[in-house]
Amino acid sequence: MFCPKCGKAIKDDAKFCKYCGTQVSKNNQSVNVKSDTSSDSKNNSNTKILAVAIVVAAIVLVALVFTALSLTSDNGGDDAKAVEANKESSVAVTSSSSQSSSASAEKSWVSVGSFSGSGSGSQTISVPSGEIRIDISAFPIKNYATNHLYLTGSNGESAGVDWGSTSAVASKSDSLSFTSSSTTTFTIDYFETESWSVEVYKYQ
Repeated sequence: MFCPKCGKAIKDDAKFCKYCGTQVSKNNQSVNVKSDTSSDSKNNSNTKILAVAIVVAAIVLVALVFTALSLTSDNGGDDAKAVEANKESSVAVTSSSSQSSSASAEKSWVSVGSFSGSGSGSQTISVPSGEIRIDISAFPIKNYATNHLYLTGSNGESAGVDWGSTSAVASKSDSLSFTSSSTTTFTIDYFETESWSVEVYKYQ
């Protein structure tokens, strides 16, 4: 043990310090022992706290790493979904454009009326609304300089063929086209014809 006054080592059973003469009591010995024990306990406690802190820090670090990896994976999935959605949208637009082009390409002139006859006379026909084309043709009986086929519409549209005194006795034709939002009435007037025809077409 050590002298409580001068701090020099003395025998454990000594009652007085042989260096300074200070009386050494058992209480001092007990205090020294307790002090050493308390110091050791504090050191052990600090070591345990440090170990626990290190373990907790490691757990938190691992949790943060897993969270970051999970977020990165989710973002990657979202990006992939966005790319896929863009592809599907592009395919849908392309398909729609193709269908529209196909529908436009399928449009054509469709016959919606056919009229024919011979000799002389007149008759009235009704032409539907829309984009319309009318083709007429006739062949005269003989060149009398008065042979004709005339087509006149209520909308002001008209077409016709006729033969003069010096015209060859041969077939002639004419046509007209227009767009109307309602039904149009046409009058066919023909004179001295061997044959005539009026063909009505609609673009659809």
